[in-house]
Amino acid sequence: MVVEEDRRSMEEGLIQQRHQNDRDDPRVTTCVILSTFVAVCSSFSFGSAGGYTSGAESQIMEELDLSIAEFSAFGSFLNLGAALGAFCSGQLAMTLGRRRTMWACDLLCIFGWLSIAFAKDAFWLDAGRISLGIGVGLISYVVPVYIAEITPKHVRGAFTSSNQLFQSCGLSFIYFFGTVINWRILAIIGALPLFIQVIGIYFIPESPRWLAKVGSGKEVEHSLHQLRGRDADVSAESAEIQVMTKRIEEDSKSSFYDMFQKKYRRTLVIGIGLMLIQQLSGASGVTYYSNTIFRKAGFSETIGSMIFGVFVIPKASLAVIFVDRWGRRPLLLVSAAGVSIASLLIGVCFTLQEMNIIPELTGVFIFIFILAYFGCFAIGVGGLPWVIMSEIFPINIKVSAGTIVALTSWTSGWFVSYAFNFMFEWSAQGTFYIFGVVGGASLVFIWFLVPETKGQSLEELQASLTGTT
Repeated sequence: MVVEEDRRSMEEGLIQQRHQNDRDDPRVTTCVILSTFVAVCSSFSFGSAGGYTSGAESQIMEELDLSIAEFSAFGSFLNLGAALGAFCSGQLAMTLGRRRTMWACDLLCIFGWLSIAFAKDAFWLDAGRISLGIGVGLISYVVPVYIAEITPKHVRGAFTSSNQLFQSCGLSFIYFFGTVINWRILAIIGALPLFIQVIGIYFIPESPRWLAKVGSGKEVEHSLHQLRGRDADVSAESAEIQVMTKRIEEDSKSSFYDMFQKKYRRTLVIGIGLMLIQQLSGASGVTYYSNTIFRKAGFSETIGSMIFGVFVIPKASLAVIFVDRWGRRPLLLVSAAGVSIASLLIGVCFTLQEMNIIPELTGVFIFIFILAYFGCFAIGVGGLPWVIMSEIFPINIKVSAGTIVALTSWTSGWFVSYAFNFMFEWSAQGTFYIFGVVGGASLVFIWFLVPETKGQSLEELQASLTGTT
């Protein structure tokens, strides 16, 4: 009884301190900025891997004498490897911690890039792509989770969205230089940011939420002092993290089946649904084979890739700027609507091209609508599912639920990336009409199920979604 009363008293004190601290959000320190930068170095490599097949397609197929089917398999192996990485991402991040998991990502990705760079046949090319994919699968989970767990709540969305921004930087680099730099040199360049992360990891703190999970109370405060400043009062934040973690641990034995409990169903449906929307809207196929689309449309591959490379970074910056101002939900709705409309318009253009109506303009219109597609995709559907995934799952199911959600993303992405070339040969307009329908259906899903998560601490948000008091 005495212990229970002490616990209630502690929780009441935390609630009062929380309301007081809400008026004074923790400052954004140099340590938070540095830690985020180190984490997203691997995101640059992630983006480079995504765009690599588009920029290097013709060079690789010519030098290694690959067929369309062989090259499609090579492109899709990134998603296949990422599905394998996603399967163990949550458990690795919980067992090793966020920092050491990122280090494991670096080793896998560096091996993958170098294997591609020095490949003499399809075997080493594919082996490197799979290894790179496994690393990317781990990156897709651990980087947004780490950033969400170290940043103050009032800037969490913007900092977590920097993951998508750096992916776009990598993608932009590949699109801009992919047609003029040899594919082997391009692969070596893709590995360079990983070496920065390997060194930088030793200078950034571990996630305080993970430290609370493994029972290191003093280390939680030490980590928060590094992140919030040596002179900052972190006692309330530290206590809130530890109390919420212990409360969830007491409510559950943290088994795989916990995530199927009724109170977690909504969060699981939201996570899986957003990942299906992200992938089935066609992004993997369009990203991996954009040059194929430009060629089919009759638009210059070199000009298209370079313009696209310039366009990628500004449009990705919009999510970073507006995610904590407008919120996640409005950006997702605008993004899904834009992706749907742009896909349908691309389909219409290919239909006009097939009917030989205004053939001199359809290529230009297709290129413009491809830019619109990616612009709309980047501000919401492209990165926000990973932001929301990193926010909504309590620590006790973050491993299992995060694994299932990441696995859903990469397996569905593998299907799209492998099938895209075959679908595109079957019917260019039909392919984009399908993507447009998916975008329309996603609007309904987001409107009725996806909550707004901005401005709440992870503990407050997870408590409200699961009904924990």
